[in-house]
Amino acid sequence: MKAHTILAVAAAAITLTSTALGLGDKYSDLVAKGYRWTTADGLYACVSKDDVRRMVNNPSSPAGDVVELKMVEEVKAYFLIPGTIVQMTEEDPSSGLSKIRMAGITVDLWTLTRFLTKHPVKDTYGVIETPETSGLIPEATSAIDAGPSPGPLPGMSPEPSASPEPSSSPEPSSSPEPSASPTPTPESNQ
Repeated sequence: MKAHTILAVAAAAITLTSTALGLGDKYSDLVAKGYRWTTADGLYACVSKDDVRRMVNNPSSPAGDVVELKMVEEVKAYFLIPGTIVQMTEEDPSSGLSKIRMAGITVDLWTLTRFLTKHPVKDTYGVIETPETSGLIPEATSAIDAGPSPGPLPGMSPEPSASPEPSSSPEPSSSPEPSASPTPTPESNQ
């Protein structure tokens, strides 16, 4: 009896472990491709490394608010929201900064590496973002090959010809007069 219980517990443990590892494999593939989830909440993604340092080292003061406002107006700073998936395209370990690509942003941005994690983080809706669900699609080369540009067809002139000359319209003719009225008359009813 004890042997059956031990085997059942061992089978359950193996099943739970393999299920957990299967879930981890789904996200480990994304991590291997450079995807990370953000943990910070605020203006911590910037166009340049210096702008990131300015935003992070900026104390919460009236002067700091002016700097933040100027950075936003000049479109140099972007908000990070916890759980947003990004693709890390470059890492600078000496400065602690990483270059990232975000969905909907046309330029790559810099942020502190410590604001990124390899572990999935649920977004504000309680969902773990993936590149497909976030709109962050990896760069791909065009798979459509249109082929060579078409040349002139055999027997066709490659140069355009002159437009046809306008001609006169036919003369309108008069409509024929009906010989009998379609409305019944008292004489025709008899």
